[in-house]
Parts: sequence; structure tokens; C-alpha cells
Amino acid sequence: MNALSRNPADRVVVVGAGVAGLAVALRLAPRPVTLVTAEPLGFGTATGWAQGGIAAAIGPDDAPALHAADTVAAGAGLTAPDVARRVAAAGPGLIDWLVRLGVPFDREPGGAPALGLEAAHSRRRIVRAEGDSTGRVVLEGLVRAASRAPSIETVVASARDLMRDETGAVAGIVCERDGARFRIPARAVVLATGGVGALYASTTNPRGATGRGLALAARAGAVLRDLEFVQFHPTAIAAGADPMPLATEALRGEGASLIDGAGNRVMAGIAGGDLAPRDVVARAIFQTLARGQTVYLDARGALGARMPARFPTVAALCARAGIDPAREAIPVRPAAHYHMGGVLVDAHGASTVPGLYACGEVASTGLHGANRLASNSLLEALAYAGWIADGLDAPPPGRTVPGDAAFRPSSDPCADPAEIRAIMERHVGVVRDAEGLAEALSRLGPLARAGSDAALVGLMIAEGALGRRESRGAHWRADAPCAAPARHTETDLAASLRAAERAEQAEGALSP
Repeated sequence: MNALSRNPADRVVVVGAGVAGLAVALRLAPRPVTLVTAEPLGFGTATGWAQGGIAAAIGPDDAPALHAADTVAAGAGLTAPDVARRVAAAGPGLIDWLVRLGVPFDREPGGAPALGLEAAHSRRRIVRAEGDSTGRVVLEGLVRAASRAPSIETVVASARDLMRDETGAVAGIVCERDGARFRIPARAVVLATGGVGALYASTTNPRGATGRGLALAARAGAVLRDLEFVQFHPTAIAAGADPMPLATEALRGEGASLIDGAGNRVMAGIAGGDLAPRDVVARAIFQTLARGQTVYLDARGALGARMPARFPTVAALCARAGIDPAREAIPVRPAAHYHMGGVLVDAHGASTVPGLYACGEVASTGLHGANRLASNSLLEALAYAGWIADGLDAPPPGRTVPGDAAFRPSSDPCADPAEIRAIMERHVGVVRDAEGLAEALSRLGPLARAGSDAALVGLMIAEGALGRRESRGAHWRADAPCAAPARHTETDLAASLRAAERAEQAEGALSP
């Protein structure tokens, strides 16, 4: 049956084919699903690049309560404890589900799961596959399962807009392929479109990760939460590649350390040392780089020698860059990696707009707070995939924000992506201040009003960062280094555009 011929009253459209999208589609079976993906299955998704693994409390000395406590601690006051407990409790069962799908996780010689340690985890609980190739292996397993599922059909196209009925509820999606646009009516749409890393010049994400799902949701009137929290992975390999390859922090869990060009320990005297939370490590490296020093990940010796077996992906990346990690330290720097903010959703993944759901990095579930705990991302996506499927028929949330009918719909114009990335890198990066954020708003506003989705998402992130006059987790304000009382920030399309207009007016008033 052709995807477009399915009864809209039965069909669910899932946008995105990473772990979140594929898991939702599989969990919805046998209900009919149209999977919309910009690239053929298995390509163009950040899931395949995930090196760390999946955090799950399955070790003999571990428990979901401990996992939840570590998650809350890393979230810097904004993680919802009930969400952390719920997701952590789901972890062991989700690993079992993936095993049943045929995902071959690494095992110790006696058959027990091989568990790794990563920053801010109090136990070894990182379930991995083929060393540091977990994302690729899990993605391959999900692609195989989805390809066999008769309930799932795939449409390779770009998502351009959400259809809404007379009540404002989402009723399908507008797609584009080969320059032609077409509609797919549906009872519900699930966004699983990934993150925003490609808005930055330095990123570990695929260059398509510009927050398209956030723009779609905003144009439909959805509430977005905590967009200012962008996690910069501290150890992207600084060897000239674009996107930047990642040196998994599991290397530090196995004993690698961060040093400067003189051999001094970058994390000396900092709580947690080399295994401090990611935001702490990223800022320490950023500040070292700002002083004109180069920063290296030092795995020389035994760890570097066994890297091809234990960390084959990183070993291959180093070889491609001409680095022998057994003899040479690896140059690293922070790069945009993961977005903690997103579409505000409830316990069933439902947004504030009826008929619209979000799963994975595009969603704000309350799990990650101000700073994601390592390897919780794949876990969150897998958990909410099942809860979305279970709750698809649940009553929608009571609050609905109407879309701004006066705002020009997305036309995806040829705005210079390099210009947007330079603005974000300079003004909305690891360290921020009010002056730079106001400039970002004034420069991104005209591009957003012209129809650029990338500029719109960058604008909304900058608006949240300007409004958060404190430093917390992954959001660091040089002009407000202390924490204020914990709070979430919420925005929508109209609020972000008004913020841009105010910034433009202020800049005009200051001009001679």
C-alpha cells in the first residue's frame, strides 16, 4: 500500500529516522506509520555517530535509584526527579528489548554485559556495542527491524510544514522532494528530528542538524522549553574535519587525561577532575584555549595501544588525522554536541499542540535539565518511544498556544549558513554575555522573519540565553557567573520574534 493512500484516521507520521524515530515507529506497530526521513534509512542521523553507549543500571552494584540520582545531580537543579526515576527504571528492560531485536552488545568473557564508566556516573553502567560504535550498531539493529515491519513505510523527503485542522490541532505534514511539495494527512505527527549542533561552526553533529523540528513545532504554536541549554562536548578532535569527530569521554573513564601543551593537567584542582560533568570540563578547556594554550587528550601508553580493540572508532578517526594515540596526545576542543532544550512534552511525549508529539533530542521531557548526563540520550529516546505509543490516544494537554498566522511560513531561503554559524559560535557558545546575545538577536531576527528555519532556531536559543541572567549547567554567562533560583524558561514563536525586534530597536538607538 502506498504511504499516501493510508487512511489519515489511522496513520501516524514520524519525522526522523534516528534511534528516536525508528523506536517510535516500531513501538507503534501494528498501527500504520509513515516514516519521513531526509536521507535513506541509516544515513544522515547523529545516532550512528554516538560512541559512548546507553546508560542502564544493570550491574550487580547498581540500581535505577542510583542512576536517577546521578542524572538529577548532573541536571544542575532543572532535572525533574520523577522523570529521572521513571527513565532510569526503564533502562534494564530497554536493553532487553534491543537484545531481542538482535543488537549484539559487548560481553565480558563470562557472558556478563561489558559496562563502561563515563563522567558523573557513580557506577559502571554504560552498555556498549563494538567498543565505541554503539550508536551505529543500535541504529543498524533498528533499521533491520523497521525494514521487516509491514506497518512501517518510509518516505524520503524533507519536512517543510505541519498541517493543522480548523481547531489548530496537527493533522499531517507538508513534505518536499525534488522541488515538489506534497501533503501526508495523519491523525498525529511525532517529531524525532534530532538536535541543533549544526547551527555552530564547531560541532560533532551532521550538518543537517539545524533544529528543523523545533522550527516546525514553533510555527505550529508549540511551547518550547529551556532552549538556551546547548551541551558542548569537551573532547571533539581538533584535526580540521567538519563535522568534528568525537573522542568519547569513555576514554577518560578508562584513564585518559586532559593536558595542555606544557603537560599540565587541565582539570587539576577542579572537583571531579577529568570525570567532572561535561559543562565543567568544556569550560575548563575553553578557558585554557582562550589563554592561547592547546589542549590534548592524553591516552599515551597502554590505553592508546589497546585503543584499536577497545575504541575502534576513535582509533580510526585518529589514524585518519595522522595521530598515533599510543605515542601522541590527541588535540581536542569543545564543540556543539547535544541540545537539552526542546519541544515541551508531557509524560506521553505530547506537546502543547494537540496531535503533535516529540521524542529524543528535539523534545524537552525534564530528564536532562541544564546538563545531560552522559549516555542518557539514547536511553531517553527509547523510553519515550514506548510511552508515546502507549499514550497516543490519551487526552491532549489542556494548554494550546495558537500559531502566529501573520508570520511568514517557512520558505527555507538560501540564508548563508556560515553567517548563522559564525553568529552562534561567537555569541551563543560556551561562554556568553548580554552584549553578545543581544547582537545575536538583532542579526538573526531579520533572517528568521525572511523564512530561515536555522535562523529562527538560533534566535530562540539566543533569546532564552539572554533571558537567563545566571550561570547554570551548560549555560554560562560571563556577566552573571552565579546561579539564581532554579526555574525553567518557556517561549514560543511570537515571543522570540518580539525579543528580536527589541534587540534591533536597541541597536538602532545606539547607532550614530
